[in-house]
Amino acid sequence: MAVVVDVMRAYTVAAWAFARGAEKIVLAASLDDALALRSRHPEWVALKDGPPAPGFGLVNSPGLLRSADLTGRTVVQKTTAGTVGALAVKDADLVLCAGFVVAEATARVLRERGSGSVTFVVTGEDGRADEDLACAEYIAGRTVEPGTDAAPFLHRAAASRAAVELATGVREGAHPDDVTLCLELDRFPFAMVAALEDSLMVLRPHPAPSVAGGAPE
Repeated sequence: MAVVVDVMRAYTVAAWAFARGAEKIVLAASLDDALALRSRHPEWVALKDGPPAPGFGLVNSPGLLRSADLTGRTVVQKTTAGTVGALAVKDADLVLCAGFVVAEATARVLRERGSGSVTFVVTGEDGRADEDLACAEYIAGRTVEPGTDAAPFLHRAAASRAAVELATGVREGAHPDDVTLCLELDRFPFAMVAALEDSLMVLRPHPAPSVAGGAPE
């Protein structure tokens, strides 16, 4: 089993996409792959890091995504770290993609699966991103001890390099609320499972949200 963690912002964005009604998210290996998928499936919408660009209808920002209507849509996501991490462990028997917004749901899946070995993939900053490390450690703690306190882990994430860069406008394609949205603990009741479907790595909510667009602001 593998848990791929990208708090700021890939898997916070993915959770918001499902809450806004997306049916599935296809994780692309490169920008060219994302554009090729979008070309073959004009009804799909592509998403990437940074500022808007031709062929990409969305950017990797929960603050910018939260008002989108994605009901029934397929999203193609390519980010610098998060999607790369998931593709790296595509052969694992279970791949969960996570951030703080789905932490408890992710821990619940791990508890239900029992005592199998779990690999946490910290994606940001080549495995050194403190927001991702903190989230991974929190989920691991909740898996074995449901009373684990989130506060110190959220504090670490809020002080991380990524949080500072987002808050100060260093990163393009961001919204002022992105850090706050990335640190909303258990905002969503579902985990996110990635699996190969016809050679594509596809992310889906588990269990599926009962109401599309079910997380209005």
